[in-house]
Amino acid sequence: MALFTTAVSAEQDLNTYLQSTNHVTLSLRFGLNIRASFKGFGNGLYYVPGSSSGNGRTTPFGDPYNYDDGYVLTTSSYTPNPDNSPNPTFTTYWGYDNQQLVSAGGQLIGSAGAYTGVALSRSTATGISASQSGSDGQSYPGFELAYDRELGKKENWHDMHFGLEGAVNYMKISVNENSASGASVSTLTDVYNFPITESSPPPTADSGGPSSIALTSSPVSSSISSASGSFLSQDQYNGDLWGFRLGPYVDFPMSKKWSLHLSGGLALGLLDDSEAWQQTLNNVPGIGSLTASGQGSDFKMLWGYYVSLDAAYQFNKRWGVEGGVQFEDIGKYNHTFSGREVNLDLSRSLFVQVGISYSF
Repeated sequence: MALFTTAVSAEQDLNTYLQSTNHVTLSLRFGLNIRASFKGFGNGLYYVPGSSSGNGRTTPFGDPYNYDDGYVLTTSSYTPNPDNSPNPTFTTYWGYDNQQLVSAGGQLIGSAGAYTGVALSRSTATGISASQSGSDGQSYPGFELAYDRELGKKENWHDMHFGLEGAVNYMKISVNENSASGASVSTLTDVYNFPITESSPPPTADSGGPSSIALTSSPVSSSISSASGSFLSQDQYNGDLWGFRLGPYVDFPMSKKWSLHLSGGLALGLLDDSEAWQQTLNNVPGIGSLTASGQGSDFKMLWGYYVSLDAAYQFNKRWGVEGGVQFEDIGKYNHTFSGREVNLDLSRSLFVQVGISYSF
Protein backbone atom coordinates (compact mmCIF):
# COMPACT_ATOMS: atom_id res chain seq x y z
CA MET A 1 0.00 0.00 0.00
CA ALA A 2 2.83 2.36 0.84
CA LEU A 3 4.55 1.61 -2.45
CA PHE A 4 1.32 2.25 -4.38
CA THR A 5 0.78 5.51 -2.55
CA THR A 6 4.38 6.57 -3.29
CA ALA A 7 3.99 5.75 -7.01
CA VAL A 8 0.73 7.73 -7.30
CA SER A 9 2.29 10.61 -5.41
CA ALA A 10 5.32 10.57 -7.74
CA GLU A 11 3.09 10.63 -10.83
CA GLN A 12 1.04 13.49 -9.40
CA ASP A 13 4.26 15.28 -8.50
CA LEU A 14 5.48 14.89 -12.08
CA ASN A 15 2.28 16.34 -13.49
CA THR A 16 2.30 19.23 -11.03
CA TYR A 17 4.54 21.22 -13.36
CA LEU A 18 3.98 19.55 -16.72
CA GLN A 19 0.23 19.03 -16.75
CA SER A 20 -0.60 22.26 -18.61
CA THR A 21 1.36 22.01 -21.85
CA ASN A 22 -0.52 24.64 -23.87
CA HIS A 23 2.06 27.37 -23.78
CA VAL A 24 3.52 30.43 -25.44
CA THR A 25 7.29 30.87 -25.74
CA LEU A 26 9.23 34.04 -26.55
CA SER A 27 12.79 33.24 -27.60
CA LEU A 28 15.98 35.00 -28.55
CA ARG A 29 17.67 33.09 -31.34
CA PHE A 30 20.85 33.24 -33.40
CA GLY A 31 21.06 32.14 -37.01
CA LEU A 32 24.18 30.24 -38.06
CA ASN A 33 25.50 28.65 -41.27
CA ILE A 34 23.83 31.31 -43.43
CA ARG A 35 26.05 32.18 -46.37
CA ALA A 36 25.93 35.16 -48.72
CA SER A 37 28.03 35.65 -51.84
CA PHE A 38 28.18 38.20 -54.64
CA LYS A 39 28.77 37.65 -58.34
CA GLY A 40 29.22 39.78 -61.42
CA PHE A 41 30.90 43.06 -62.09
CA GLY A 42 27.91 45.25 -62.65
CA ASN A 43 26.90 47.00 -65.85
CA GLY A 44 29.79 47.94 -68.10
CA LEU A 45 32.56 48.37 -65.52
CA TYR A 46 34.79 46.99 -68.21
CA TYR A 47 34.21 45.17 -71.46
CA VAL A 48 33.41 41.45 -71.55
CA PRO A 49 32.95 39.95 -75.03
CA GLY A 50 29.24 39.68 -75.74
CA SER A 51 28.25 42.41 -73.28
CA SER A 52 28.12 46.19 -73.41
CA SER A 53 30.56 48.74 -72.12
CA GLY A 54 30.01 52.33 -71.01
CA ASN A 55 28.93 51.82 -67.39
CA GLY A 56 25.45 50.71 -68.42
CA ARG A 57 24.64 53.91 -70.32
CA THR A 58 22.26 53.85 -73.25
CA THR A 59 21.75 56.08 -76.27
CA PRO A 60 18.63 58.22 -76.77
CA PHE A 61 17.18 55.23 -78.66
CA GLY A 62 17.88 52.77 -75.83
CA ASP A 63 20.90 51.00 -77.33
CA PRO A 64 23.85 50.28 -75.01
CA TYR A 65 27.12 52.12 -75.45
CA ASN A 66 29.82 49.98 -77.06
CA TYR A 67 32.72 52.03 -75.64
CA ASP A 68 33.60 53.31 -72.19
CA ASP A 69 33.52 56.92 -73.40
CA GLY A 70 30.99 56.86 -76.22
CA TYR A 71 29.35 54.82 -78.97
CA VAL A 72 29.44 54.26 -82.72
CA LEU A 73 26.42 52.33 -84.01
CA THR A 74 24.76 51.66 -87.35
CA THR A 75 21.48 49.90 -86.49
CA SER A 76 18.49 50.91 -84.36
CA SER A 77 14.99 52.34 -84.73
CA TYR A 78 16.81 55.49 -85.87
CA THR A 79 18.14 55.51 -89.48
CA PRO A 80 21.80 56.44 -88.97
CA ASN A 81 23.25 55.89 -92.45
CA PRO A 82 23.63 59.01 -94.65
CA ASP A 83 23.84 56.89 -97.82
CA ASN A 84 21.05 54.47 -96.73
CA SER A 85 23.17 51.51 -97.77
CA PRO A 86 23.01 48.11 -95.99
CA ASN A 87 26.75 48.33 -95.30
CA PRO A 88 27.22 52.06 -94.68
CA THR A 89 30.54 53.81 -94.94
CA PHE A 90 29.40 56.59 -92.62
CA THR A 91 27.00 56.88 -89.69
CA THR A 92 25.48 59.74 -87.73
CA TYR A 93 24.51 57.44 -84.85
CA TRP A 94 27.49 58.16 -82.61
CA GLY A 95 28.44 60.13 -79.53
CA TYR A 96 31.45 60.84 -77.33
CA ASP A 97 32.26 62.43 -73.96
CA ASN A 98 35.28 64.75 -74.09
CA GLN A 99 35.67 67.68 -76.54
CA GLN A 100 39.37 68.18 -75.76
CA LEU A 101 42.11 67.03 -78.09
CA VAL A 102 43.71 63.66 -77.39
CA SER A 103 46.97 65.50 -76.59
CA ALA A 104 45.08 67.34 -73.82
CA GLY A 105 43.43 64.19 -72.41
CA GLY A 106 40.33 64.35 -74.60
CA GLN A 107 39.04 62.37 -77.56
CA LEU A 108 39.27 64.59 -80.65
CA ILE A 109 41.90 63.94 -83.32
CA GLY A 110 43.61 66.76 -85.24
CA SER A 111 44.27 70.27 -84.03
CA ALA A 112 42.24 73.23 -82.76
CA GLY A 113 40.01 74.42 -85.60
CA ALA A 114 40.90 71.40 -87.75
CA TYR A 115 39.36 68.30 -86.23
CA THR A 116 39.70 65.16 -88.35
CA GLY A 117 38.20 62.45 -86.15
CA VAL A 118 37.48 61.06 -82.72
CA ALA A 119 39.02 58.32 -80.55
CA LEU A 120 36.90 55.96 -78.45
CA SER A 121 38.21 53.46 -75.89
CA ARG A 122 37.06 50.18 -74.40
CA SER A 123 38.84 48.56 -71.44
CA THR A 124 39.18 44.90 -70.54
CA ALA A 125 40.39 43.55 -67.20
CA THR A 126 41.52 40.04 -66.28
CA GLY A 127 42.64 38.35 -63.08
CA ILE A 128 39.61 39.38 -61.02
CA SER A 129 37.67 36.77 -59.07
CA ALA A 130 34.16 36.24 -60.45
CA SER A 131 32.61 36.09 -56.97
CA GLN A 132 33.15 37.22 -53.39
CA SER A 133 31.94 35.54 -50.21
CA GLY A 134 30.58 37.85 -47.56
CA SER A 135 29.22 36.04 -44.51
CA ASP A 136 31.09 32.84 -43.63
CA GLY A 137 31.12 32.26 -39.87
CA GLN A 138 28.76 35.15 -39.13
CA SER A 139 25.76 34.87 -36.79
CA TYR A 140 22.50 36.81 -37.03
CA PRO A 141 20.36 37.58 -33.97
CA GLY A 142 16.58 37.49 -34.04
CA PHE A 143 13.52 36.52 -32.03
CA GLU A 144 10.63 34.06 -32.21
CA LEU A 145 7.16 33.77 -30.72
CA ALA A 146 5.79 30.19 -30.62
CA TYR A 147 2.46 28.73 -29.56
CA ASP A 148 1.91 25.05 -28.67
CA ARG A 149 -1.62 23.63 -28.60
CA GLU A 150 -1.92 20.26 -26.90
CA LEU A 151 -4.11 17.70 -28.64
CA GLY A 152 -3.62 14.78 -26.24
CA LYS A 153 -1.20 12.59 -24.37
CA LYS A 154 -0.12 8.95 -24.17
CA GLU A 155 0.08 7.90 -20.55
CA ASN A 156 1.44 4.47 -21.47
CA TRP A 157 4.24 6.17 -23.45
CA HIS A 158 5.89 7.77 -20.43
CA ASP A 159 3.17 10.40 -20.23
CA MET A 160 4.08 11.82 -23.67
CA HIS A 161 2.15 14.93 -24.73
CA PHE A 162 1.54 15.78 -28.39
CA GLY A 163 -0.03 18.65 -30.30
CA LEU A 164 0.39 21.34 -32.94
CA GLU A 165 2.99 24.09 -32.92
CA GLY A 166 2.93 27.43 -34.76
CA ALA A 167 5.55 30.17 -34.65
CA VAL A 168 6.51 33.49 -36.18
CA ASN A 169 10.09 34.79 -36.14
CA TYR A 170 12.22 37.64 -37.42
CA MET A 171 15.89 37.95 -38.29
CA LYS A 172 17.94 40.80 -39.76
CA ILE A 173 20.56 39.76 -42.32
CA SER A 174 23.21 42.40 -42.93
CA VAL A 175 26.37 41.81 -44.95
CA ASN A 176 29.01 44.46 -45.71
CA GLU A 177 31.71 43.14 -48.00
CA ASN A 178 34.83 45.03 -49.10
CA SER A 179 37.41 43.35 -51.28
CA ALA A 180 40.45 44.40 -53.29
CA SER A 181 42.52 42.55 -55.85
CA GLY A 182 45.04 43.15 -58.57
CA ALA A 183 44.02 43.25 -62.21
CA SER A 184 45.62 43.33 -65.62
CA VAL A 185 44.00 46.13 -67.61
CA SER A 186 44.19 46.59 -71.37
CA THR A 187 42.52 49.36 -73.34
CA LEU A 188 41.59 49.21 -77.01
CA THR A 189 41.41 52.65 -78.66
CA ASP A 190 39.66 52.95 -82.03
CA VAL A 191 39.97 56.05 -84.21
CA TYR A 192 37.07 57.12 -86.47
CA ASN A 193 37.34 59.90 -89.06
CA PHE A 194 35.01 62.67 -90.21
CA PRO A 195 34.31 62.83 -93.98
CA ILE A 196 35.61 66.40 -93.97
CA THR A 197 37.68 68.38 -91.48
CA GLU A 198 35.52 70.05 -88.83
CA SER A 199 36.32 73.55 -87.68
CA SER A 200 34.59 73.24 -84.30
CA PRO A 201 34.19 70.34 -81.83
CA PRO A 202 31.05 68.24 -82.47
CA PRO A 203 28.49 68.19 -79.62
CA THR A 204 29.08 65.53 -76.98
CA ALA A 205 26.78 62.57 -76.36
CA ASP A 206 25.11 64.19 -73.36
CA SER A 207 23.83 67.04 -75.54
CA GLY A 208 21.01 64.69 -76.61
CA GLY A 209 20.17 62.95 -79.86
CA PRO A 210 22.44 61.54 -82.58
CA SER A 211 25.10 63.75 -84.09
CA SER A 212 24.42 65.88 -87.18
CA ILE A 213 27.97 65.16 -88.28
CA ALA A 214 28.79 61.91 -90.06
CA LEU A 215 31.55 59.59 -88.90
CA THR A 216 33.15 56.54 -90.47
CA SER A 217 31.15 53.49 -89.38
CA SER A 218 34.32 51.41 -88.90
CA PRO A 219 37.56 52.46 -87.20
CA VAL A 220 40.37 53.59 -89.47
CA SER A 221 43.04 52.59 -86.91
CA SER A 222 43.29 50.81 -83.57
CA SER A 223 45.83 50.56 -80.76
CA ILE A 224 46.08 48.62 -77.50
CA SER A 225 47.76 49.71 -74.25
CA SER A 226 48.18 47.64 -71.09
CA ALA A 227 48.88 48.26 -67.41
CA SER A 228 48.67 46.64 -63.99
CA GLY A 229 45.70 47.99 -62.09
CA SER A 230 43.61 47.31 -59.02
CA PHE A 231 39.99 46.32 -58.54
CA LEU A 232 37.92 47.47 -55.53
CA SER A 233 34.48 46.08 -54.76
CA GLN A 234 32.01 47.14 -52.05
CA ASP A 235 28.67 45.50 -51.26
CA GLN A 236 26.08 46.47 -48.67
CA TYR A 237 23.29 43.91 -48.42
CA ASN A 238 20.38 44.12 -45.96
CA GLY A 239 17.48 41.72 -45.62
CA ASP A 240 14.50 41.47 -43.28
CA LEU A 241 13.51 37.81 -43.01
CA TRP A 242 10.11 37.04 -41.48
CA GLY A 243 9.64 33.33 -40.82
CA PHE A 244 6.64 31.13 -40.07
CA ARG A 245 6.59 27.55 -38.79
CA LEU A 246 3.75 25.05 -38.47
CA GLY A 247 3.91 21.39 -37.55
CA PRO A 248 3.31 18.69 -34.93
CA TYR A 249 5.23 18.42 -31.67
CA VAL A 250 5.77 15.89 -28.89
CA ASP A 251 6.81 16.52 -25.28
CA PHE A 252 8.62 13.86 -23.24
CA PRO A 253 8.58 14.55 -19.45
CA MET A 254 11.93 13.59 -17.97
CA SER A 255 11.33 14.56 -14.36
CA LYS A 256 9.20 16.85 -12.23
CA LYS A 257 10.54 19.98 -13.96
CA TRP A 258 12.41 18.83 -17.05
CA SER A 259 11.07 17.79 -20.47
CA LEU A 260 12.25 17.35 -24.06
CA HIS A 261 10.37 19.03 -26.89
CA LEU A 262 10.60 17.74 -30.49
CA SER A 263 8.84 19.36 -33.44
CA GLY A 264 9.03 19.60 -37.23
CA GLY A 265 7.03 20.61 -40.25
CA LEU A 266 6.52 23.40 -42.79
CA ALA A 267 8.69 26.54 -42.77
CA LEU A 268 8.01 29.73 -44.74
CA GLY A 269 10.17 32.83 -45.14
CA LEU A 270 9.30 36.30 -46.43
CA LEU A 271 12.50 38.09 -47.47
CA ASP A 272 12.43 41.86 -47.99
CA ASP A 273 15.95 42.86 -49.04
CA SER A 274 18.07 45.52 -50.70
CA GLU A 275 21.57 45.73 -52.15
CA ALA A 276 23.87 48.68 -52.88
CA TRP A 277 27.23 48.14 -54.57
CA GLN A 278 30.13 50.06 -56.01
CA GLN A 279 33.12 48.81 -57.98
CA THR A 280 36.19 50.70 -59.16
CA LEU A 281 38.84 49.64 -61.65
CA ASN A 282 41.95 51.78 -61.21
CA ASN A 283 44.89 52.58 -63.49
CA VAL A 284 42.96 52.17 -66.75
CA PRO A 285 45.25 53.34 -69.60
CA GLY A 286 44.11 56.67 -71.00
CA ILE A 287 41.20 56.98 -68.56
CA GLY A 288 42.53 56.63 -65.01
CA SER A 289 39.65 54.78 -63.36
CA LEU A 290 36.26 53.31 -64.16
CA THR A 291 33.54 53.25 -61.52
CA ALA A 292 30.23 51.44 -61.63
CA SER A 293 27.54 51.35 -58.98
CA GLY A 294 23.98 50.21 -58.52
CA GLN A 295 21.27 49.41 -56.06
CA GLY A 296 17.87 47.80 -55.85
CA SER A 297 15.37 45.95 -53.70
CA ASP A 298 13.36 42.74 -53.91
CA PHE A 299 10.67 40.77 -52.09
CA LYS A 300 10.52 36.98 -52.20
CA MET A 301 8.70 34.12 -50.48
CA LEU A 302 10.75 31.03 -49.66
CA TRP A 303 9.54 27.74 -48.26
CA GLY A 304 10.83 24.43 -46.95
CA TYR A 305 10.90 22.52 -43.68
CA TYR A 306 12.29 22.60 -40.14
CA VAL A 307 13.21 20.23 -37.31
CA SER A 308 13.59 21.48 -33.75
CA LEU A 309 14.76 19.95 -30.45
CA ASP A 310 14.45 21.84 -27.15
CA ALA A 311 14.93 21.17 -23.45
CA ALA A 312 12.43 22.86 -21.12
CA TYR A 313 12.62 23.58 -17.40
CA GLN A 314 9.52 24.57 -15.42
CA PHE A 315 9.87 26.87 -12.41
CA ASN A 316 6.22 26.29 -11.52
CA LYS A 317 2.93 25.50 -13.25
CA ARG A 318 3.04 28.68 -15.35
CA TRP A 319 6.57 29.79 -16.01
CA GLY A 320 9.59 28.06 -17.46
CA VAL A 321 12.60 28.42 -19.73
CA GLU A 322 13.52 26.63 -22.94
CA GLY A 323 16.68 26.27 -24.98
CA GLY A 324 17.61 24.24 -28.01
CA VAL A 325 18.58 24.03 -31.65
CA GLN A 326 16.62 24.18 -34.88
CA PHE A 327 17.55 23.13 -38.40
CA GLU A 328 15.75 24.89 -41.24
CA ASP A 329 15.86 24.57 -45.01
CA ILE A 330 13.94 27.21 -46.99
CA GLY A 331 16.15 26.97 -50.07
CA LYS A 332 18.57 29.28 -51.85
CA TYR A 333 17.82 32.84 -52.90
CA ASN A 334 19.44 34.73 -55.76
CA HIS A 335 18.60 38.04 -57.38
CA THR A 336 20.37 40.53 -59.64
CA PHE A 337 20.51 44.16 -58.50
CA SER A 338 21.57 46.46 -61.38
CA GLY A 339 23.92 43.81 -62.74
CA ARG A 340 25.26 42.58 -59.38
CA GLU A 341 24.01 39.13 -58.35
CA VAL A 342 23.40 38.26 -54.69
CA ASN A 343 23.24 34.61 -53.61
CA LEU A 344 21.89 33.81 -50.14
CA ASP A 345 22.04 30.20 -48.95
CA LEU A 346 19.27 29.44 -46.44
CA SER A 347 19.18 25.71 -47.14
CA ARG A 348 21.26 24.63 -44.12
CA SER A 349 20.40 27.20 -41.48
CA LEU A 350 20.98 26.42 -37.81
CA PHE A 351 19.33 28.38 -35.03
CA VAL A 352 20.36 28.36 -31.38
CA GLN A 353 17.58 29.73 -29.21
CA VAL A 354 16.74 30.36 -25.57
CA GLY A 355 13.49 31.76 -24.24
CA ILE A 356 10.89 32.01 -21.54
CA SER A 357 7.56 30.19 -21.68
CA TYR A 358 4.12 30.61 -20.13
CA SER A 359 1.90 27.56 -19.70
CA PHE A 360 -1.86 27.48 -19.32
